[in-house]
Amino acid sequence: MYPTKYHKPDSLEAASAAMAAAEDGKILAGGHTLLPTMKQHLAAPSDVVDIRGIAALHGISERGGALTIGATTTHAEVANSAVVAAACPALCCLAAGIGDPAVRHVGTIGGSLANNDPAADYPAAVLALNAMVITNRRDIPAEDFFDGMFTTTLEDGEIIKAIRFPASECGSYSKFPNPASRYAMVGVYVARVDGRVRVAVTGAGEDGVFRHDGMEAALSAEFAPDALDSVEISDDGLLSDLHGTAEYRAHLIRVIAKRSVATC
Repeated sequence: MYPTKYHKPDSLEAASAAMAAAEDGKILAGGHTLLPTMKQHLAAPSDVVDIRGIAALHGISERGGALTIGATTTHAEVANSAVVAAACPALCCLAAGIGDPAVRHVGTIGGSLANNDPAADYPAAVLALNAMVITNRRDIPAEDFFDGMFTTTLEDGEIIKAIRFPASECGSYSKFPNPASRYAMVGVYVARVDGRVRVAVTGAGEDGVFRHDGMEAALSAEFAPDALDSVEISDDGLLSDLHGTAEYRAHLIRVIAKRSVATC
C-alpha cells in the first residue's frame, strides 16, 4: 500500500474535520471496496477516516411507522433486528441475503449506499421505498441520491449519518444472485408507499439501480404477478457480461419481479 494516515474519530464533527483537512481523504465504514482497491493500488488516499466508532452513526429506531437506520449499522444487525422485522420485514430478508456471514457482520448500510455498486442490494430498497439519505449537511431523497455506476450526489467530505425509510403498505425483495459473489445479477424490490406502487431494479442496469415505469403502471392497475406478463422489458441500457447478456437480464427482471409481487 501507499503511505496513508489513519484516523479513528469519536464524533461526526471530528470525522468532518479530518476529511476537511485531508488532501484526498476516504471514509472507512465496512471497507469491503476501499481496502481491496487500496491493496491493488487502484486507490491511494492520503487519509483514511474510520467512522465505525462514532456512536451517533449506529443503531436502529422506529417512530410513527418510519424506520431510521444508522449508517454504520451492519447488514447482520439489520437482518436480525426485531424493529426492522416489525416495520419493514423485506429489509431483513434483503440484508440476510447479502454476501456471506463475514461480509454481513462487517459491511454497513451506509457504506453500501455511498459506494453504489450497480449490483448492490440496498439501493433497490432505498429507491423503491422512497427513502431519505441523511448526511452531515442535508437530507437527500432517494430519487436525487443515485447518479450512475459507483456514483452518488454526495459532495466532497459529505458523510452519510442515517437512512430513513417511510412506512410502507407492503414490500418485497427478490434477487437472482451470482453464485460466487452473491451480488445480484438481477434484484427487484416492489413496494407500495402512500398508495403508489414503486419498482426498483438492481444488478441489471449499466448505470446502476433504476425504477421501471412499465411495471409500476401495470401493477398499479392490477397488483398481481400475471399483470407483468404483458409489460415490455427492453434490454437497452442493461449490462451484458460473462455472467449474462442484456437479453438474459431483461428476462430475469420479469421473472424476479413476479416473485417479489407474489410475496408482497
